[in-house]
Amino acid sequence: MLIWLILIPVIAAACIGLLRTPGRATALLSAGLTLVLGLCAVLSPTDCGHDCLSSFCGMPLQLSLALPLSRIMLLLTVLVTFAAVLGLKAPDKDAARSWAISALLLSAGATGAFLSDNIIAFYGFHELALIPTFVMIGCYGRGNRRTIAWTATLYLGLASMVLLAGLLILCSEMHAWSFSTLAAAVQAGIEPGSPALIGGLLLLGFGTLVSLFPFHTWAAPAYASAPTPIAMLHAGVLKKFGLYGLFTIAGIFGDKCGALFGCWNNLLLLLLLGNVLWVGYVTVCQTRLDDMLGNSSVMHMGYLFLAFAAFIAGQGHNELALQGAALLMLAHGLSIALLFLLTGQIEAQTRTLELDSMGGLAQKLPYLGFMFGLAGLASVGLPLLANFAGEFTIFVSAFADWVPGSCLTTCDCILSRPFSALSQMLGGLGPVQLTLVFALWGLVISAIYMLRAFRHIFEADVAHASARADKLSLADMVAAAFLALFIVLFGILPPTCL
Repeated sequence: MLIWLILIPVIAAACIGLLRTPGRATALLSAGLTLVLGLCAVLSPTDCGHDCLSSFCGMPLQLSLALPLSRIMLLLTVLVTFAAVLGLKAPDKDAARSWAISALLLSAGATGAFLSDNIIAFYGFHELALIPTFVMIGCYGRGNRRTIAWTATLYLGLASMVLLAGLLILCSEMHAWSFSTLAAAVQAGIEPGSPALIGGLLLLGFGTLVSLFPFHTWAAPAYASAPTPIAMLHAGVLKKFGLYGLFTIAGIFGDKCGALFGCWNNLLLLLLLGNVLWVGYVTVCQTRLDDMLGNSSVMHMGYLFLAFAAFIAGQGHNELALQGAALLMLAHGLSIALLFLLTGQIEAQTRTLELDSMGGLAQKLPYLGFMFGLAGLASVGLPLLANFAGEFTIFVSAFADWVPGSCLTTCDCILSRPFSALSQMLGGLGPVQLTLVFALWGLVISAIYMLRAFRHIFEADVAHASARADKLSLADMVAAAFLALFIVLFGILPPTCL
């Protein structure tokens, strides 16, 4: 029945586009059905080790919940899709149809990618999901939308070509074209002939899709420009595709994953600090709310790459790193989706997103202020909210394999020298542990820009833009409350059983 999680939104999109059915109502019905089916699949007691195989038009379409992150990514997809469609508010009927179609196709592509056992289908579903993003930014985006759309297209198109090359070399050398057969080949002792090349291509391709520094400059403008439901789905869900792919392949190789990624791990540690520190300071300097949230999303990817680096340093046996990454991908997806949803509501109320043009909005719309404060604190990592569990687990995982007084390095290269020098000064901390020490400053940076944004928008006297604000619609309040509910729920009871 997993095939229906893909077919239902595709059929609904076809009905909206061809039969001219009401866009928002049809999309909401589709999102509601996939939410129910998705929750049933996620909560199913079926052992995650068993594949669920489906066929479509006589062709085998291998859809599986057997991979470690499939269930939690399916959960994220159906939750964000429902909230994005419920809160959809387009300027006119034609735009509403286009927004609904794009949101449904993006959701179907993300679902197909996260459930595909076949590696080529895994890649293809993601590429199909990118198309609505480019179209929506180019047609309905804010600011210089065409330039932003073309920039994102070039970045992601080139990254996809690099990624495809890496996947094709890996599959051909391992004689395996699905994740299940790849795992069987690894267990049989088959090894790729050029592991370092494959690992570099995969890291560059997947990393650019996730906005790894310095290949991140496409991401923040794209999220800031995109219509609200597209920004929610891309930044909240589809962006996790690269990390999902990296963790899946590294997990399959297990203690042999060092052959693929080990020689790149120190470079990855330096680059992820660029995400956390450099992009963090860029985020602080933003004067528009949408730009700030776009850069914030890029910044938080650094913590997920830290989890991947800890996973590789542990030779694929660092279960804390995998668990922390799963929790943070779910939590970040929900919190950033809620923040972009609230940004759309703020723009609809005030007709601006300039931080200096707003003020006192909490006096006009206290519900909006409460929801933004909750989402902002979750993004900062406040305990009892979802992000905290993921970030804390990742921080602990960085020390999972550390022996005091030893310098743990993953390769002998020029990038190991600065780590070795610092290690001797700081009691034998390894590269991953040293990186964590610097990355912790990202928590301070997050608090600065998020609290600053809240103060500008909701506190002080009511500004001219905020004076225009009227009451929120029931759909707006329910969509925000829906995501906020799961942010609090997963903060209190992290879904470690998925």
